[in-house]
Amino acid sequence: MNTIAVGYDDTDVSQRALERAAELAKALGAQLRVVSVAPLAAGGVRSAGALDPIDSPERHAEELQRARAYLEGQGLTAEYEAAVGDPADALVELADRDHADLLIVGARHHSLIGRLLGQSVSEAVSHKARSDVLIVH
Repeated sequence: MNTIAVGYDDTDVSQRALERAAELAKALGAQLRVVSVAPLAAGGVRSAGALDPIDSPERHAEELQRARAYLEGQGLTAEYEAAVGDPADALVELADRDHADLLIVGARHHSLIGRLLGQSVSEAVSHKARSDVLIVH
């Protein structure tokens, strides 16, 4: 395994995903890529549209700095990328682009209504990804 991509958004579940990615990268000698995706506001399209004012790209850049601090504390280096768009689509596209062998995401526990409305990024990633996916609970 050469490359591990991990989605990170500074939540408890994504922190656990980052920790698992760090463990695996150390054990396997793999390169880490950490991605944080700022979603578009509801009704926007991927290539254009309003950015979510509450979940801005600037916030995601700050989140990546916290991920960097954690990984450097673990003695690891990584590549970091902030993206804008649908989180599941962006994570899968970046993992494909970087030829990631494994994509790691955290799973939030949504209600039945939330799942029906497509609010589960981890579920969408598991269906769309061409690489192996590890969903951390």
